[in-house]
Amino acid sequence: MLELAVKSLLAYLLGSLIGSLLVGQLRGGVDIRKLGSGNAGGTNALRTQGLSFAVWVMIIDIGKGWLAAGVLPPLNLPGIGIDPQIQRDWLAVSCAAAAVVGHVYPVWYGFRGGKGAATLIGVLVGLKPIAVLPVFAVWLIVVMLSGFVGLATMVAVASFPAYLVLTDAMPSSALIAFGCVMAVFVCYTHRGNIERMRAGTENRARRLWLLKPR
Repeated sequence: MLELAVKSLLAYLLGSLIGSLLVGQLRGGVDIRKLGSGNAGGTNALRTQGLSFAVWVMIIDIGKGWLAAGVLPPLNLPGIGIDPQIQRDWLAVSCAAAAVVGHVYPVWYGFRGGKGAATLIGVLVGLKPIAVLPVFAVWLIVVMLSGFVGLATMVAVASFPAYLVLTDAMPSSALIAFGCVMAVFVCYTHRGNIERMRAGTENRARRLWLLKPR
């Protein structure tokens, strides 16, 4: 259990390194939580700071997710070792979930982070890279049909466990559990988007939205 606890803690601390705030510090102390939607994620970074800023934010947030889910779990840490009683897939999803939670509630930044979408892409690369393309396809289709990035993110995350069930004769129970929990968690982190969609005040991705009024 020591390996599970230590690696999950390290994954949380890694997830707490927020790309937009790190890049903002290098850009003269920009805090995008005080700009636009107030969210510390890639979408708000793009809208308020431009493409180059947002690209670096995505690289950091996706990268830390991949490190937490794909690199950290199999490491033989000094003084910790490898616990044979811990199933590797459950260890990996524990680290993945910890990284996402760290991004949303970062200890380094007063527990005010992003919504977890970019970090989820990274952990998906670490856990099941073959699923990235279909999940991204779902995201893109929903954005093009609705114009809502938040809605697309929620649907795309929910599509991950569905993809596992539909494409794998014996899907990993750990991955399915992770996908279901993350789908609920992402809906919670996007609760503001849901309220704005219901009120008709949510911003749309105009350049991708195909069904916009003429």
